[in-house]
Amino acid sequence: MGESSNGIRFSLSKESLLPQEEVLETTLRRRSLSIGIPKEADPFENRIALTPEAVEILVNEGHRVVVQEGAGERASYSDHDYSECGAMIVKTVKEVLQSDLILKVSPLTIEEASLLRGSQTIISSLHLTKHTEKFIRKLMQKKVTAIAFENIRDKYEHYPVVRSMSEIAGLTSILIAAEYMSNVHEGKGVLLGGVSGINPTEVVILGAGTAAEYAARAALGLGAVVKIFDSSVYKLKRLQTYLGHRVQTSVFHPRVLLKALLTADVLVGAMHLTGTEKKRYVVTEEMVKKMKNGAVIVDISIDQGGCIETSEWRDHGDPVFTKYGVIHYCVANIPSRVARTASIALSNVFTPILSDIGDAGGIENRLREDPGLRKGVYLFKGILTNPVIGKRFGILSKDLDLLLAAF
Repeated sequence: MGESSNGIRFSLSKESLLPQEEVLETTLRRRSLSIGIPKEADPFENRIALTPEAVEILVNEGHRVVVQEGAGERASYSDHDYSECGAMIVKTVKEVLQSDLILKVSPLTIEEASLLRGSQTIISSLHLTKHTEKFIRKLMQKKVTAIAFENIRDKYEHYPVVRSMSEIAGLTSILIAAEYMSNVHEGKGVLLGGVSGINPTEVVILGAGTAAEYAARAALGLGAVVKIFDSSVYKLKRLQTYLGHRVQTSVFHPRVLLKALLTADVLVGAMHLTGTEKKRYVVTEEMVKKMKNGAVIVDISIDQGGCIETSEWRDHGDPVFTKYGVIHYCVANIPSRVARTASIALSNVFTPILSDIGDAGGIENRLREDPGLRKGVYLFKGILTNPVIGKRFGILSKDLDLLLAAF
């Protein structure tokens, strides 16, 4: 032990003479966000991306949430519900679109994109087939970072938004079929399910993914006989395990499928179509012609082109048509029929994402930390990062990881 000239004692031990680690001052990166929730311009989009309860969580974390007047009405949420939870209610979409981060369900319109102040973050669905080059270039001009929420992955490499909406679509498809089999919509007056002394109705499901699983659960719960077809034996076995119930399964074989369709009361198209699958149909027009009069088809896959040849894209304003005596329901946005439930499901996904962005100090930091969130990015600071969009519109795209390293 030694002593300095001013009387301060200090240690001369061996440890004190060794090189010491530099202690750096740590600073909190947390950042408060302004989050804008505009009213959906699409008249058939009834969902809202955040519920009042989610807004309350974000406001308590120090974020500012701006909601356009009437944005939650179609999901049965009033402006009062949002204001009571700390949201700021504004009249015009332009006021909302000045926020740091814009969160909505359907994509921005070209008019909404023009109102952006620039250098913001947009989280919405992509709907690539509906976009134009003009729209993409407008977002590039505004130097926005745009994220397609259907492409976001969680830590388990799942797509949380797609999965939650598929669960809802699968369950709802059976309820829709039950409606159109009843007298209420001039159906045959058949009860979907089974009761004592009467043969149960038969439900055929195409696909073995999430939507198919929940369609099967609903149909089995009502007492129907369920038959499931898919091209993958592995997926069929997995679905059988998930259901915990013996159901009839088969790979796609035209004769086996046709035999099932001849007696089917309901056909649910719940296949996830990719690549060349979009150009072929599992159920042909000739097969539909042989189905029972008054049978119901619900083609959940219509947003990807459909897996049934007689399917035609419809919206909630005109959802049904009849062909060869078979009732067809081919609406892409089925979860919008149960907007409040679907809004809660979306909110459960988006709330932690927004909290994490704030905790990370902004979207750039969070993108560096979260590879699953990066999967959803198609524009970064106005630079296109999605090669599929680039190829479609002849726009050069760049690698997001390289861009993040440069900024």
